[in-house]
Amino acid sequence: MSKKDSGASVLILAYLNEKNRPYSAQDIFCNLQKQHGFGKTAVVKAMELLAIEGKIKEKTYGKQKIYFADQSQFKDVSDQDLKDMDNQISTLNAELQTLTQNCRQLDSELKELNSSLTTEEITKENKQLKEECSGYKTRLEKIKSATNHITPEEKEKVYKERNLYVKEWKKRKRLVTCLLRIKMTSAVTVPNEFLLLSLGV
Repeated sequence: MSKKDSGASVLILAYLNEKNRPYSAQDIFCNLQKQHGFGKTAVVKAMELLAIEGKIKEKTYGKQKIYFADQSQFKDVSDQDLKDMDNQISTLNAELQTLTQNCRQLDSELKELNSSLTTEEITKENKQLKEECSGYKTRLEKIKSATNHITPEEKEKVYKERNLYVKEWKKRKRLVTCLLRIKMTSAVTVPNEFLLLSLGV
């Protein structure tokens, strides 16, 4: 047996004893290949050799062989021990659930903190907002101190006058458009002076 095969046997034996559950040669190859770089042939040879030496047990199911640790090396477990283990498993599962929930909560808080502004960013933004605010105050003071303000009454008067002029302009525009249409479609001659009068010129 080569040193490489011997090393594979030692590692596989230790793995099976640690996990203490049945595996096929393919399972062992997949589980240990990435970490130790064993070839599948080396794994199969090592497992068959360990089974022949009696260090592990082998069972055949159809065409597949299953290997597992020799159970005689482990001490017998009483029913009470099994119950204690079950209770311990339940306690550990509850603890795991609590820790998982705490982890989720902490992850959520971390995401929230990562998405919020840092102290430097807040300070910078605060400074910018103060500068903007100062600019608006200066502008407001200039507007308040200006002497050319108009009263609401004057403003209303200007708007009313504008509306009156616009209304009159629209009325005259309609008249001229109508007269031009008549002039273009009929034989009736409309003097240009009349058109000018319609426009108020």
